[in-house]
Amino acid sequence: MAYLLQQLANAVPLAALYGALAFGYAVAFGVTKRADITYGAIFAFSGQILLLFTDLGYNRLWLILPAALALGALFSLIYSMLASVWIGRSIMLPLVRQSSNTVIVAALGITIVLMETARLASDTKSLWLSPFLNSVVVFWNDGAFKVTLTEIQLINTALMCAMIALGVAVMRLTSWGRVWRAVTDDPLAAELCGTSADRVFLVAYAAAALIATACGILATFYYGTMDFGAGLMFGLKVLMVAAVGGYSDPLKSAGGAAGLGVAETMWSAYGPYLWRDLVVFSLLVLLLVLSRRERAIP
Repeated sequence: MAYLLQQLANAVPLAALYGALAFGYAVAFGVTKRADITYGAIFAFSGQILLLFTDLGYNRLWLILPAALALGALFSLIYSMLASVWIGRSIMLPLVRQSSNTVIVAALGITIVLMETARLASDTKSLWLSPFLNSVVVFWNDGAFKVTLTEIQLINTALMCAMIALGVAVMRLTSWGRVWRAVTDDPLAAELCGTSADRVFLVAYAAAALIATACGILATFYYGTMDFGAGLMFGLKVLMVAAVGGYSDPLKSAGGAAGLGVAETMWSAYGPYLWRDLVVFSLLVLLLVLSRRERAIP
């Protein structure tokens, strides 16, 4: 029983990460209407830039760890958002408007460029952060076994849940949320009503990229590193994870992704670890096939 409770506790941070990533992806998918693995690449790219500048601040500028982490987070935010805004305005928007199917090919190319840029900048070295906020918080203790989480896990979970809550508030309580829904339903009709569909596209893409960047920073804080190939893996995983709850509502997408995070943790705890990704992706494909609906994509 105690082991099960510990695994459920372990699932909470991963569920929060998947939920936040899926929420942001659904916001972007609403305006692109195409599979876009660039989102996962931005997530990984932000973590890699964080590592680069934290290493620079700590080992070259001799900053204390909190200052080095702040420097890394600042430059990660700047680089990731500049790259995202440029990608959205110069690549994705023209392709979506002119030749939608090429978005998938362009996304793969962008992913490779971002991964290779980070790899070359770090000279193909895996950088690691010094552990911090790793004191445990005990939730339950029967004398023989303790159910715990670390401080960084709790902070990350709280921040990611706060991002989802803020996003839901913006989508449901502000005029921008109504405009986003109008553009996702029918961009041409929204244009005829005086809304700039292109501007909504860019804002939605930037907002999704901001969520991916924040998640990349927080995930790197916790795991201590970010692999060079994580962009492609997370791009594919987020694309399929977000589909569990459906792309039409970002909150439902986040809920489905969170549920999958719990299932993935349970498999890691009770099933063969080497088969985890195969089982997860197979389950996702099965869910997509069973929930598939025939509809025309504009």
